[in-house]
Amino acid sequence: MARITGSYPDDLDLLIEGAVEAGVFGGKSDALREFVREYFEDHENERIAAAVALYERERITLGDAARLAAVNRWTMRDILREHGVELRFGLVDEDDAAYEREAARELEFDEKDANDEESPAK
Repeated sequence: MARITGSYPDDLDLLIEGAVEAGVFGGKSDALREFVREYFEDHENERIAAAVALYERERITLGDAARLAAVNRWTMRDILREHGVELRFGLVDEDDAAYEREAARELEFDEKDANDEESPAK
């Protein structure tokens, strides 16, 4: 888990401290995690912009970008293209390979596609 250090106004600190003392949150870190999580749940465009920026700077893979943006890989690919970001292909590491295997297992095909593949060519 990442750690960050930041500053915010004293009144916000008091409100967070009061919420912790009232049992609303287990601690200040819990409160801040919840605030950030809710922000990105409520602000889809900002969540996508963050994923695009990280991918563009080669900090994350396409799969990671899709997960952070809360979209599927194909939608993320389209989003990146819309933003003029060049797609990178190939596996980065074992985690990326594992993600690709899992994504392949989740692919759905209808019976017509499966039957077409099994039929001999005429």
